[in-house]
Amino acid sequence: MNCLVRMRSVLGFLRINPVAGGQRSMSQSSLAGKVAIVTASTDGIGLATARALGRRGARVVVSSRRQANVDKAVELLRSQSIQVTGTTCNVGNGEDREKLVQTTLDQCGGIDILVSNAAVNPFFGSIMDTTEEVWDKILGVNVKSAFLMTKLVVPHMEKRGGGNVIFVSSVGAYQPFPGLGPYNVSKTALLGLTQNLAPELAHSNIRVNCVAPGVIKTRFSAALWQSEDTMNELKKQLSIKRIGEPEEIGGVIAFLCSDEASYITGETIMVTGGLNCRL
Repeated sequence: MNCLVRMRSVLGFLRINPVAGGQRSMSQSSLAGKVAIVTASTDGIGLATARALGRRGARVVVSSRRQANVDKAVELLRSQSIQVTGTTCNVGNGEDREKLVQTTLDQCGGIDILVSNAAVNPFFGSIMDTTEEVWDKILGVNVKSAFLMTKLVVPHMEKRGGGNVIFVSSVGAYQPFPGLGPYNVSKTALLGLTQNLAPELAHSNIRVNCVAPGVIKTRFSAALWQSEDTMNELKKQLSIKRIGEPEEIGGVIAFLCSDEASYITGETIMVTGGLNCRL
């Protein structure tokens, strides 16, 4: 009986003081006032992510290596009433990374969110045929640059009282795509980077998470979804019998950046249509 009385007292206290119980109002999920950098964000998952963040009120900074692509993305997002600015950036280049961060600070006044989406894959074939140059290129852009971008933005997130870092990995991190050995390895490395950064940055109120998309309808995966035979085989492995859309990844990333995900860090969220690739 005494236990029951104590439990009722605790529950009553939490109802009166919801913050003490770690609860947050759903209305606080808005990203209004937040500033988000999304790398490789003029097409595919990156563009969909910029749109999802912008629709929730964030001011978004988009980037890619070509100015024409940046201009096109900025025009599109502005036509959808999204606050956006853009600049060219090759994330594999240190000066470009610094320019992206400085442009964001100059135009938006701070940084709250980093979505590291940029990736390359210049090789297809047996992993035993890969060269040192291939490994340097893939790991340099897909992994090292993701960390170095994080290192650049963290001090500015700390000035704002916290923030969110999201790495875009791939289902290939768990179930390797044939012929994409170094790329698969780089995406697996992002899972480890997420788990190592999360506890170190938690004291600064910065959450670090990762999203691992399955086969999504982008230019990168066109060889898969444009082949009827390949798609028929793939669908046999999927619970949801279709490939994903970029917007379905953008929505998950936006959720992870919101207060609704305030108790999630160090995690990798699989968005694969039910592909059975891990426990």
